Amino acid sequence: MAKGMFITFEGVEGSGKSTQARLLSASLRRAGRRALLTSEPGGTPLGRRIRKALLDPAGRVVPMAEWLLFEADRAAHVRQVILPALRRGITVVCDRYSDSSRAYQGFARGIGLARVDAVDRVATGGLKPGLTILLDMPAGEGLSRARRRGRMTRIDRERARFHGLVRAAFLSLARREPRRFAVIDAREPARAVAARIGALVECRRSRGSR
Repeated sequence: MAKGMFITFEGVEGSGKSTQARLLSASLRRAGRRALLTSEPGGTPLGRRIRKALLDPAGRVVPMAEWLLFEADRAAHVRQVILPALRRGITVVCDRYSDSSRAYQGFARGIGLARVDAVDRVATGGLKPGLTILLDMPAGEGLSRARRRGRMTRIDRERARFHGLVRAAFLSLARREPRRFAVIDAREPARAVAARIGALVECRRSRGSR
């Protein structure tokens, strides 16, 4: 059975993940390829309820509960949305995935990468992306962008130090898995970033078809 390509976008708040994921999926469709755009949390009906609870700026969620809710969302998302699409040969473009739990909860919240990885393997059934695009920028610049869009979530409102830890964690993860991660400077204009991502995806697709 044909298997689609699984691409994830990661990065600090305000780095342009949602925009670039949308642009990439639209570009793939224009090229005649089947592509599914999805996101975490919120890629399923259950996930949308979890997302509302997790991101409510007036809400309070302890770190352990926050992490396990993200994993519950991911368990449903993988089985109900991502895997069925991949099995049909569809390219899945996902705005955030397991690396966000590793960076935010495993590292910045102090839960521990080994603990997060162990539970995440159960939640995902071991499904990993073929390509993870890390949109990198200083955390402060990303937060400024997030404030300008006017929709600050509970996590957006964390202190600057927390977001700095998240960025450092993402860069550390990228160094650990350089074949899976592609780090792109998100400070460039959106069109330039999109062009780089498009070229990168085409290169990976060509390499995988050999």
